[in-house]
Amino acid sequence: MRLPPAAPFAAVSLAVLLAACGPDPETGPADPGAGPGEGAPPPAAAEAAPAEPAGPAPGEQGGGADWRQVASTADASALGRLDQAWRLARAEAEDAGFATQVEALGPLVDPNAGQTGRLQPPPGAYRCRTIKLGANSPGGLAWVAYPFFRCTVELTPGGDLVLTKATGSQRSRGLLYPDTDRRLVFIGAQAWGSDETGYPAYGQMPERDQIGVFERIGPERWRLVIPWPKQEAKLEILELVG
Repeated sequence: MRLPPAAPFAAVSLAVLLAACGPDPETGPADPGAGPGEGAPPPAAAEAAPAEPAGPAPGEQGGGADWRQVASTADASALGRLDQAWRLARAEAEDAGFATQVEALGPLVDPNAGQTGRLQPPPGAYRCRTIKLGANSPGGLAWVAYPFFRCTVELTPGGDLVLTKATGSQRSRGLLYPDTDRRLVFIGAQAWGSDETGYPAYGQMPERDQIGVFERIGPERWRLVIPWPKQEAKLEILELVG
């Protein structure tokens, strides 16, 4: 979507992160027991960097500035239950014996940590990691933490801000949309495994779709929070640091 002539950069429709994660190709998950979609790839595949996605066309996802016109009804409903996801996911992780690990993350796992101002990370390369809280099915893991991977932020010629998680067995790419003075809304989709070199479009494969809120939680520190993700967890957090 294009920036209106008189609008500031903060009003741009932001193209975002597709934030999926996988274990580090060299070290594996920070905590044992990665979820089903997070298994480490074979050594040869892990060492090969995935192909960089082609730059998105201007006006992607319809070219509008209102995320509500893009999100499916089911995804918009999931976003509306963000507070419930925070509450249940944290409680489940803590009850499962991971209270110390959760508390050690500080503002990253504080539902109210979002700050005003500088919501959009400047274009460039970032380090990013995923934390998953709660299980979305019986017998699933209540806590999974992964090491840092590579994310990028790109401002397209059409004025979209694209956030991409470029490495790992689950990778994400999507747009960031204006919402409030404390958050943006991310809409994107995941690529899975080492064989996929591109990313599905949002809505093309509903089981890959993602929606979440993007917030600044400190100097040069942001997070993408995805409530009720379609795989593995009740709440998924992607931390982004410069």
